[in-house]
Amino acid sequence: MGQLLGKPLAKSIVLLNKVFIVNKADAFENQRLFNNAVIRVQVLHQLAAKMITDFEESLYPDDRRALSKIFPLSHCISDSIEAPTGKDETQKSSVLRLLRTSSRLIESWEYPSQTFSTVYTITEKLTDLKVGVNVLIRGYLDGQPSMDDNDSLPLPFEDFYLSLDDGNLSKSYRLLACFRKDMHRVETFLRMANCRRSPEANCTL
Repeated sequence: MGQLLGKPLAKSIVLLNKVFIVNKADAFENQRLFNNAVIRVQVLHQLAAKMITDFEESLYPDDRRALSKIFPLSHCISDSIEAPTGKDETQKSSVLRLLRTSSRLIESWEYPSQTFSTVYTITEKLTDLKVGVNVLIRGYLDGQPSMDDNDSLPLPFEDFYLSLDDGNLSKSYRLLACFRKDMHRVETFLRMANCRRSPEANCTL
């Protein structure tokens, strides 16, 4: 009798061990993907800051002061994309919402980023980042259909920055300032999403 019970028990233990190993491998891969995404958006954020600094340093002082007053009142492409606002809402948002919002923000820049210097390969970096974030989203959906209606909506103002009627200086500055702002937001969302994966973590901004 003991031998009969022993075999099923042994098989169950082996099965549980296999499940544990698979789950551990999945967790490791998921962490690797998150780390990679955070590193990629950090690079983009740093490049955005460098581009706007270089642009500002090329201006006359009067032009620099005038443009710095324009941007706070300007509209950015991301303003029409639903996203967490403020620290509290960001900290309370689910991992999936933070990932989806990041993907939308990244995608919104694939077209206007083509006006940036090809030296920085911004568009290619954005595409690589979006692919990585979308892999994370599919992992969290785990084969379930997406219930986010915003996923199927066209991105707002695809050519918003490219069709502005203001002068070249103002247009260029707005483009760079909005890009820096959005990369900062994506970096914040991805960092928070990565932290929120652990229930015990104290995730604060």
